[in-house]
Amino acid sequence: MNDPDSLKARAQALGLHGLVSHWTDRGVESWVASLIEWEEAERAQRSLLRRLAAARIGRFKPLCDFDWDFPKKCDRGAIEELMTLEFLKEAMNVVLIGPNGVGKTMLARNIAHQALVHGHTVRFVSAGEMLAELSALDSDSALRRRLRHYGAPSLLCIDEVGYLSYGNRHADLLFELINRRYETKSILLTTNKSFSSWPEVFPNAACVVSMVDRITHHAEIIHIDGESYRVKEARETAEKKALRRKAKKAP
Repeated sequence: MNDPDSLKARAQALGLHGLVSHWTDRGVESWVASLIEWEEAERAQRSLLRRLAAARIGRFKPLCDFDWDFPKKCDRGAIEELMTLEFLKEAMNVVLIGPNGVGKTMLARNIAHQALVHGHTVRFVSAGEMLAELSALDSDSALRRRLRHYGAPSLLCIDEVGYLSYGNRHADLLFELINRRYETKSILLTTNKSFSSWPEVFPNAACVVSMVDRITHHAEIIHIDGESYRVKEARETAEKKALRRKAKKAP
């Protein structure tokens, strides 16, 4: 909207105090709307670039390239609904469960990127990296700062829970982080283990039941099953090479 009152409010939101103070004289001039639009667009772009850098999503295949027919089990409708980001408004968690190589991380990165594009803050990290970092901190103040760091984003993506096993301190730290975000901010988590197998991931940890309870209380849980994409691609590459070698040998 480019009515004078709307333009003035947008100029105030941008902090263009000099322009606002001379609004009576300058607010009606034709260049004002363009100036505000340029400033808004530039700030939005810079904000997106900053949030992309902070999120550390990494490279990923876009969702339009996902082969929905390859997994034996994958609820496409549920994934596409997650891309609307409604779960963030409700502070719901998302859990993608499935064996290695079925596309859990790729889907998580697409959802994370969608959140960034729509103005949310995101942090993407593997469980191993995050828990190793937190457990290595040797002062309470440093640990509190880092927990705030992971507690702050609108969406925290914790990738690859279950690929390693962890000690009690790691379990306690993850529980603390999950508890901080409980019912206030969303966590997107990928795991190759069913929740019934989490005691194997955190052996002897007393907080596992409570941790799972908080993750799943308000959560969309999606099971994906099938062969590994990487195994499939490796097999296809080997088959192509074999065909090329066979063609070279043919008279």
